[in-house]
Amino acid sequence: MYTGNVSVGGPAQVRELPMLIISKMAVGPHNNNTYLLRCRSTGDQLLIDAAAEGPRIIDLIGPSGLTGIITTHRHADHWQALTEVHDATGAPLYAHSEDAPAIEVPTDHLLADGSRISFGDCQVQAIHIVGHTPGSVALLYEDPEGPPHLFTGDTLFPGGVGKTWSADDFDRLFADVTEKVFATLPDETWVYPGHGGDTTLGNERPLLAEWKSRGW
Repeated sequence: MYTGNVSVGGPAQVRELPMLIISKMAVGPHNNNTYLLRCRSTGDQLLIDAAAEGPRIIDLIGPSGLTGIITTHRHADHWQALTEVHDATGAPLYAHSEDAPAIEVPTDHLLADGSRISFGDCQVQAIHIVGHTPGSVALLYEDPEGPPHLFTGDTLFPGGVGKTWSADDFDRLFADVTEKVFATLPDETWVYPGHGGDTTLGNERPLLAEWKSRGW
């Protein structure tokens, strides 16, 4: 049974949806999550954040290769294995245009708010969320037979939004998460963050006023 609880050095957790298989694995000294998305009908795969431990990620990918690698934002703990995984798979690289110049591996495809990335019969949509970094993206998978699934990088976690370094950054991050995520997606939306365990929007929605009041 999928719980979303993984530990560095431990096995991946696998969640099977009608059209998509999600594998979540924790890697590296910062307990980053890397996510492998596999289209059930075609076998095409998409990786979210080649964060660390390239050999483990490459083993998770297996012989099927990758359609693409998306980096959720510029912080180096989310792309330490990017060169290694890219060299092993030849997969094209995706990142938002505001963060791509700060990622040391050149980006092939620049994302904007609303960009869609297809792999087989599946696709994810980029949601541009400013505040943690200028070019952070969350990635939305709309399950045709169930609730949405949202991969949030470091923009949203159980218990709060991502880290910011000024009041203005927090205000922008809180506004984007509130307007682009909570205002548009249902409580059943499953949230897969860049570190740690999963949550749902329904679990977090009652806490929004508290987050705004405390400023983090």
